[in-house]
Amino acid sequence: MRPDRQSPRAETPEAPLRPHPLLERYYSDEAQRRRQVLAWFDESAVDYDWVTQALSFGSGVRYRREALLRAGLAPGMAALDVACGTGVLAKHAQDIVGADGANGRTIGQAIGLDLSTGMLRQAAARGVRRLVRGRAEALPFPDERFDLLSMGYALRHVNDLRTTFREYRRVLRPGGRALILEITPPRRRLPFWLLKIYLRWIVPLLARFGRRGRSSRELMEYYWDTIESCVPPETLLEALREAGFSRVERHVEMGILSEYTAVR
Repeated sequence: MRPDRQSPRAETPEAPLRPHPLLERYYSDEAQRRRQVLAWFDESAVDYDWVTQALSFGSGVRYRREALLRAGLAPGMAALDVACGTGVLAKHAQDIVGADGANGRTIGQAIGLDLSTGMLRQAAARGVRRLVRGRAEALPFPDERFDLLSMGYALRHVNDLRTTFREYRRVLRPGGRALILEITPPRRRLPFWLLKIYLRWIVPLLARFGRRGRSSRELMEYYWDTIESCVPPETLLEALREAGFSRVERHVEMGILSEYTAVR
């Protein structure tokens, strides 16, 4: 009599590693979160630049270029900016790699990717030449396509950090680098509350005066709530390592601007 064969056990699906818990003030489940966030970005795209410049005290544009250069972006490279928004980071990348056709010669390539059609229209108006609609968790590009992948202040809007970071590693060439920019609240109480007062109440109040006042205000309120509830830097660094990246590091500017870098 043959021993009974045990049926293979079904593998338990890996639980998503979310950047923050569901914020029930705004939505009740993941599907609603995606719809709501996309609607906010589509509707507030026309206001987004001036509101975020107020948010960063006017330093955001210059800082993004410096961060790309610190990450090693250089002429001739292929760069992808994920969740490019209005194209600030993508346009800097385009200029650095030489993808703007200056002097009739194109030596590099820069692509901006975003799910919001409203944001993509603003990026095109800024002068970003190559734009693609898509999500960070399912990048529509072949393996080993880019030398540098960037993401500016949008990691809090993905569904699963593990899936996202695996996709980032997949599309990077060996030796390619990922650069993720985020805002990290200060640990000390007074700086934390000063930042919260500014980002949670003052910036949304200013956003009310834009062309899409209500949507822009709600997005800026949500912006701070995701910052405050985001997983700590240590979790992001460990998730990058789990995805197979090496030389995973965090550099901090002005006490709150985190630059996460990692190498495939």
